[in-house]
Amino acid sequence: MRVRRRAGGRAADERGSVAAELAVALPAVVLVTALGIAGLGAASLQVRLQDAAADAARLIARGEDEGRAAGVVATAGGALSIAHQGDLVCATARADARIGSLAVPLAATSCALAGGL
Repeated sequence: MRVRRRAGGRAADERGSVAAELAVALPAVVLVTALGIAGLGAASLQVRLQDAAADAARLIARGEDEGRAAGVVATAGGALSIAHQGDLVCATARADARIGSLAVPLAATSCALAGGL
């Protein structure tokens, strides 16, 4: 059997194979890209929670209102819980990051010396 060759050196029955391969690979590329972007969003939320927990712990340790500290954490997208451990005031900020239909729980805790400036 003789295979007809086109000018580019490819067999005539390979025509359209690049488009078919792209159609198969493109959904996987889109899925991986979307998951990567969602992962970066979750990492960003974790950093915001850590910063908000540190701010809240310092505010409460200085004697500020707990509502103000909760507002700082709410601005970052989380909920605040407070614990007193001896001379330390510990603030924990919690939130759920959404990655597709999956909710990933995130938490950040920071402590400050009570009565500190």
